[in-house]
Amino acid sequence: MDPLTWTGSLGNWLNPVLWASAAAFGVALVMNLVAGLLFRAPEMLVNGDGTLSIRTGPRVYADLALKATGALLLLVLLAYLAGGLLLPWGEAGIVGAVIRRFLPVWIALALTFALSITFKRRLGLYGKLFDSPVGMLGFGLVLFWVYTAFFTGGLGLIATHDPLAAVSGLKNKVPGIPVPGAEVLGPGSHYLLGGDNLARDVFSRVVHGSWIVVQIAPLATLFSFMVGITLGLPAGYYGGKLDTLLSFIANLILAFPVILLFYLLVTPEIVQTGIPSFMAVGLFLFPIVFVAVLLWSRFHTQRQKAVPMVAVSGAALGWLYLSLISQTSTPVNFMGPLDLFDVPSGLLVVFVSVVFVNAPTVFRIVRGLAMDIKTRDYVAAAQTRGEVPWYIMLWEILPNARGPLIVDFCLRIGYTTILLGTLGFFGLGLPPDSPDWGSTINAGRQLLSVFPHPALVPAVALLSLVLGLNLLADGLREESLRD
Repeated sequence: MDPLTWTGSLGNWLNPVLWASAAAFGVALVMNLVAGLLFRAPEMLVNGDGTLSIRTGPRVYADLALKATGALLLLVLLAYLAGGLLLPWGEAGIVGAVIRRFLPVWIALALTFALSITFKRRLGLYGKLFDSPVGMLGFGLVLFWVYTAFFTGGLGLIATHDPLAAVSGLKNKVPGIPVPGAEVLGPGSHYLLGGDNLARDVFSRVVHGSWIVVQIAPLATLFSFMVGITLGLPAGYYGGKLDTLLSFIANLILAFPVILLFYLLVTPEIVQTGIPSFMAVGLFLFPIVFVAVLLWSRFHTQRQKAVPMVAVSGAALGWLYLSLISQTSTPVNFMGPLDLFDVPSGLLVVFVSVVFVNAPTVFRIVRGLAMDIKTRDYVAAAQTRGEVPWYIMLWEILPNARGPLIVDFCLRIGYTTILLGTLGFFGLGLPPDSPDWGSTINAGRQLLSVFPHPALVPAVALLSLVLGLNLLADGLREESLRD
């Protein structure tokens, strides 16, 4: 079986078009920048009959050239995509084979964008995101990795090999190398993005690494927000000694460098003492408290409805809470057969560390927003109606702080993703054979000058996800300011 080239037969006629369109786009981009510096913006002119027209000039032509060459480049990239999906396996090379493996992701993205754009006027701030090109691009990048994680870790559809399995003879092999003994041309017959220093498939490890990131980063950030909101709202609303005490604790934690604090929390010596497990006992109570107070403050005047809702939600969340903190390999182990799931100890330690490090920053943001919003007229109106303080905090102040909090949530997921990559790179927290992106980059960095693909592929994956989160946050910020 022959190795795959990057673009196969598809590249014989499409590659020259790609390079030409990319060069034209680069020239148009430079011309656009130069025209913006040397010439004035187009002016609106009033004609004799009262109609309006635009005075053309170099800036107008430069903008048109940039749009035309950008559209041409996009069409060429779409041609690669179509060729990878339509041509038989191997005909479109490595690029086509990789594109075909992501077919479920493309379908899910197309359906998501089609439905979202169709009903965007009914979807509030989420719908307004699709009025921002930057927000749409960021959302697409983030959703690409979310769907990749779901279809890989949840359904096992995208990866071509076991991320932990090694194939003899494929150590540090280049992309497109055939697997020895493979008889049928198709998924599993090649290492699409080459082999790493332990002869494992780089492509499969990267897509499986997205499952680890999607499991930890959003959930850990959500838990951080639960802690920060539950403590930040009363600190900002009441002020006084409560605010002084909570702010002192938050500042004490923030005084430590983040990486050093992470390093201390995930080192084996600290893990063996059981400190992260006992921290989980306290930190993971906050979502239960938050949901219970949220429901009770909303329905406290309707006791017949409030009591069952709080009891049912508390029982369900309590069971999840006990299953989460009860781990067989830690000092906190008491659930026995009632344990719904067992989180690996390394994963739990990293999760707790992320929550502990991010919660003080969220606390300070929420506290500042609460101190500002509590002076508004609608808060005074709620106080005049006789509403209880927690109702005012959760149903008057918090909804009006949603814009900055949503933006910070997206950015904080990106920070958490970088921190996870940093921990994996230093071999802390997660198992050594974990396919997370940080560990994969670390495994390939030693031979970077000779075999760059084992380190470059996960690095690009990490970069694209964080870039998508930052662009998404920019789009949300832009639309929330208009809201």
